[in-house]
Amino acid sequence: MKIGVFGGTFDPIHWGHLRSAEEVGETYRLDRVYFIPASIPPHKSGRTTTPARDRLQMVRLAVTGNPRFSVSTAELARPGLSYSIDTIREFSSKLKKGDSLYFIIGLDAFREIGTWKDFQEIFLLCNFIVTSRPGSKENDALKGTGVAVKKLFCYDSKRKHYRHRSGTRIHFIELTDIAISASEIRDLVRQGKSIRYLVPSSVEKFIKRRGLYGSRRG
Repeated sequence: MKIGVFGGTFDPIHWGHLRSAEEVGETYRLDRVYFIPASIPPHKSGRTTTPARDRLQMVRLAVTGNPRFSVSTAELARPGLSYSIDTIREFSSKLKKGDSLYFIIGLDAFREIGTWKDFQEIFLLCNFIVTSRPGSKENDALKGTGVAVKKLFCYDSKRKHYRHRSGTRIHFIELTDIAISASEIRDLVRQGKSIRYLVPSSVEKFIKRRGLYGSRRG
């Protein structure tokens, strides 16, 4: 099986997340894409996020009906900060012979990977699918990642991807530009404005029912 892992705070999950996962899954013929809500993201430590149980339930509601999508509580079940290396180790340990693992990540986050915990090991355990938006106009996909990351890869011009010395690969994909952000959705809710068509209707109803982001309980 070809397994994708897609992490984030998902606060809340929205159509941009779902469409990105759909395009990645279809392009790379992934058998399964796991949405993995973070417990305490290292890059957002100190900031308040919506309770894990509510973010998890919103993700579960959002992915219902898509046979390719699943939800993992791997990071919510672990105490402390949600480091990607720990999640990748866990998924990698469960792979069967012939399976392959793909870490789905945005371009901006990927360019900071040199600051992540044990980032060198992540490249040994999984392939990467790095997503970007149309019009980025980047000629060097590894630009901004730093020398420590660049020296680990060579470019395969025939197959148009970067190859790690261990054999894992970095694939870059340009996604449909859906300009939705979770922070904007939270702001709209606080202002009492509609978030219809920004999130699945089931998620919209859950936000209102739980009174999340300052919404009135329905």
